[in-house]
Parts: sequence; structure tokens; C-alpha cells
Amino acid sequence: MRNYKNEYAKYQGSPAQKKKRASRNAARNTLKKAGIVKKGDGKDVNHRNGNPMDNRAKNLQVTTKRANRSFPRNSRAGKR
Repeated sequence: MRNYKNEYAKYQGSPAQKKKRASRNAARNTLKKAGIVKKGDGKDVNHRNGNPMDNRAKNLQVTTKRANRSFPRNSRAGKR
């Protein structure tokens, strides 16, 4: 069973992670104000360069949750 309190204390509650989370939220709020995304639309705001602290308009794009919440796997992974 996951210990969420412990996870928050060790990782999610660290100052660096709090700043990254705040920046991700700010990016979504920016696009929400522009009318590009809205609550419950099933979309995520993706940072093209992978840096959540870089909220330039050029770096933000709207993607599906499925596309944004995964990462490309190593193509050599099953070829041994």
C-alpha cells in the first residue's frame, strides 16, 4: 500500500517540486485565460522542451492526457 504522506514528505513537498508544480499550474491557467483549454476537456498542457519552468507561449502546446502522461520507451528494450 502506498504511503502518500511519506511520498509528499520525501518528494512532492520539496521546494523544487513545489515550484515546478506551481509553474505547471500557471501554464494551464495561462491557456485557460486565452480560452484554449477549459475544465473537464480531457486535455493537458505540454511543455515542448520538457522544462516545466519554461512557460513561454512558444513552448506550450495542448495534448491529450494519454499522449502527455507517457514517455517514449527505449526502442531497444525488447530486442535482446
